[in-house]
Amino acid sequence: MAIYTIDAQMFRRMFLTGAKNLELKKEWINQLNVFPVPDGDTGTNMTLTIMSAAGEVAALGENATIDDMAKALSGGSLRGARGNSGVILSQLFRGFAKSIRDHETLDRELITSAMARAVETAYKAVMKPKEGTILTVARCMAEAAAAIEDPETDLGTFFDRILDEGHEALERTPELLPVLKEAGVVDSGGQGLMTVLEGCVDAFNGRELDLTFEVPSAPQTVESSAGTGISTDDIKYGYCTEFIINLERPVSEEEEDKLKEFFTSLGDSLVFVADEEIIKIHVHTNHPGQAFEKGLEYGSLSRMKVDNMRIEHQEKLFKESEMKAAREAEAQKKDRPRKPNGFISVTIGEGMSGIFRELGVNYLIEGGQTMNPSTDDMLKAISEVHADTVYILPNNKNVILAANQAQDLVKDCRVIVVPTTTVPQGITAMINFSEGLSAEENLEAMKEAISQVRTCEVTYAVRDTKIDGVEIHNGDIMAIGDDGILAVGSEVKAVAMEALARLVDEDSELISIYNGADFSDEETELLTSMVEEAYGDIDVEANYGGQPIYYCILSVE
Repeated sequence: MAIYTIDAQMFRRMFLTGAKNLELKKEWINQLNVFPVPDGDTGTNMTLTIMSAAGEVAALGENATIDDMAKALSGGSLRGARGNSGVILSQLFRGFAKSIRDHETLDRELITSAMARAVETAYKAVMKPKEGTILTVARCMAEAAAAIEDPETDLGTFFDRILDEGHEALERTPELLPVLKEAGVVDSGGQGLMTVLEGCVDAFNGRELDLTFEVPSAPQTVESSAGTGISTDDIKYGYCTEFIINLERPVSEEEEDKLKEFFTSLGDSLVFVADEEIIKIHVHTNHPGQAFEKGLEYGSLSRMKVDNMRIEHQEKLFKESEMKAAREAEAQKKDRPRKPNGFISVTIGEGMSGIFRELGVNYLIEGGQTMNPSTDDMLKAISEVHADTVYILPNNKNVILAANQAQDLVKDCRVIVVPTTTVPQGITAMINFSEGLSAEENLEAMKEAISQVRTCEVTYAVRDTKIDGVEIHNGDIMAIGDDGILAVGSEVKAVAMEALARLVDEDSELISIYNGADFSDEETELLTSMVEEAYGDIDVEANYGGQPIYYCILSVE
């Protein structure tokens, strides 16, 4: 049967199925990362972004309107956006959501215009849009939608044509980005987008999928336990007991009455729902085992659940107390005077965090390579720093977009994103900050300083590939520079030295070594000695970084 419109319930089901499909396939998408490093995270970033929106959409319930879901979709993905791919996905959702607001149903014409607006919004969010990415895939599908002129085209045919064009565009990404072609992969962000849309179309076509999501709890409004006057002593029946009896035979009304009488004798708050095949029981009791035993007399049990209400009550009171303390702290924070300048840095590793603290960073966000922080993480940090001007050091090129997105959302202070793409650049930026300069002058001074920093990260490969003409095999040691592979070999120190030979020039004055959690002090001392011997006229500093995955991070300036 031809379908020409989508109602709110179908839209909800399509979006949640798309999100679930991405969640199920995120590790496969992670493997499409061009560099074969153990922290390929496109699938993870996109999943965390869409799950932030899915949690809010799911929490609205099945009676939500399209307008309700558009707000949840836009706001949830915007705050949860992580990494470049996640931020671009959130902007696609944002543009789409703006077009469908105030509509009760979606037809082909509205979906087409919403796709066009989604692409326009996403392209604007990226300073230098690059073809061969998720942007290309989204644009090609929007153009394919607009090219369908036959007004009799039903949505099933419409979606099939869009997906076909999306798959073709995805297969063309290696032709637009040579690095993809050399690595033998398609764009991971584009694949993530196709995975979402494939799930959406599966739902449209009636495919069933478990749509269980971790939905954030609603804020509690109850004050402290002192105000409630309730203690665990007031709880007469301690176990909330729920289960389903899968009946072996139909139960008569008389038997139902006897069962209700039995469960009532066990406790209170009885909910008893029966049909010809099952009976669903909910009861508060001190003897959940007896409830289960009684149920077994009539059939098998499923979905059994027992919660200790006394412990839950204590936890609730504890959470309420924590929330009250947090509200009081927030009130005190609003009353305290703002600092003129505040600093937020994304960091990886205990040692790196310590260095940033010593340099005056007020708030550290753990993340970077192995877990890109979200826009919401940035917003919370900005609020906590409580300064007139807040500088953010992303220290990773995949975090800058999320920082920029947070910058655009903040209205009560000035936020400056310093475009640091590595941790050594972040350290240099902090060193070059001066209280005597204006914000504009400081930003220019920091940007000038970080432009002189060349960085490489030494790690191991997790698959065979070819990048920049270099053959890489699973288990090889790689040095990855600002613009690509610098060296590949079988031993960390040898690869580090080869990489340094490509980074050091006649103007170099300082070489910094930051050893990771898996690179011992003894190995660091030996590498430092090798560097000092090879570059006797250049200062060499060794610091404990403690970063995971990367044996050492080197910088030259």
